[in-house]
Amino acid sequence: MRILLIEDDSLLGDGVKCALERQGYVVDWLSRGREGLTALENEDFSAVILDLGLPDIDGLEVLASVRRTSNVPLLILTARDAIESRIRGLDAGADDYVLKPFDLQELLARLRVVTRRASGHSSCELKLGDLLIDEASHKVSWRDQEVDLRRREYALLLELVRHADKVLSRTRLESLLYGWGEGVESNALEVHVHHLRKKLDKRLITTVRGIGYRLDSRAT
Repeated sequence: MRILLIEDDSLLGDGVKCALERQGYVVDWLSRGREGLTALENEDFSAVILDLGLPDIDGLEVLASVRRTSNVPLLILTARDAIESRIRGLDAGADDYVLKPFDLQELLARLRVVTRRASGHSSCELKLGDLLIDEASHKVSWRDQEVDLRRREYALLLELVRHADKVLSRTRLESLLYGWGEGVESNALEVHVHHLRKKLDKRLITTVRGIGYRLDSRAT
């Protein structure tokens, strides 16, 4: 999954980015609210982590602007411990919040919750037929056998499972697998799909020519 982090504290931003990347997320990090809004207008993200204390515009203004056009899962970070600030953030459309200072494991857990909720799932275990994905541990089992997946293979499978039986465009999938500055080979997506078919079942992912890919729930 691709995460947009909007945080102006360089030490905190670097720590969050590194922690998320160790968990397999693709992370694009910006320090200003207006830059974040521009990014959201032009790119696809699985979720947003937004600091309220930004140097150019207030984070609540960013949140309000995002919610006028998008339902992307959004988690706010704030040092504002007043209950009124937290209520304003939630009322403005935030899915959850984390108070600074925070434990990175709590941030990761809350991020998993808001992304699961957005896709209509309540459990950290995502089961589809003989396929089981544990989002907390990033473990994948196929027909009761654990499958070793690389970071982007896991991210691709998770996105396809969350939208099972729906066609996802090549452009969307590539945008969620690769962040800014990451070179994308022209056949990179096809390679990831090939590996998933080989490790799971060749019938699981269908190619929709000229459009993208679909995970066929009947093959699970």
